[in-house]
Amino acid sequence: MEWDQAKVDEMRDRSKQGVLFEEEAWRQTFKLINKLPYSFSYRFEDADGKTSEMQILDWEIGQLYWNCLKQCNNEEPAALAKIKEKYFGEFLKRDLHFFLGTTQQFHGWATNPWVIIGVFPIPYERQIGLF
Repeated sequence: MEWDQAKVDEMRDRSKQGVLFEEEAWRQTFKLINKLPYSFSYRFEDADGKTSEMQILDWEIGQLYWNCLKQCNNEEPAALAKIKEKYFGEFLKRDLHFFLGTTQQFHGWATNPWVIIGVFPIPYERQIGLF
């Protein structure tokens, strides 16, 4: 995916601009990361039967996409199938929890400003009976 060159130049200029009394080590490793060509989301139903869809903005799904794409020799359908298997196959066999957050862009006015900022699939733990 292509970047707007003016925005890229502005980010690079800002990364070179020092700030007095701030830690500067991050500037030595600053680089742009590739933008994901897809957005990932979960559609689910709550205890009251209300259906919601929330976008996943967790960095882990992005990194999973790039890793799967590399493993599948840049074949996007195969990479997307691996992601789908992990998030809809493996994770849904566990006690799935979402970490939620809001984005400033939609916080004040959207009917549902919430997004998934982390996915936590906890393995089911079988408890033994007391008697």
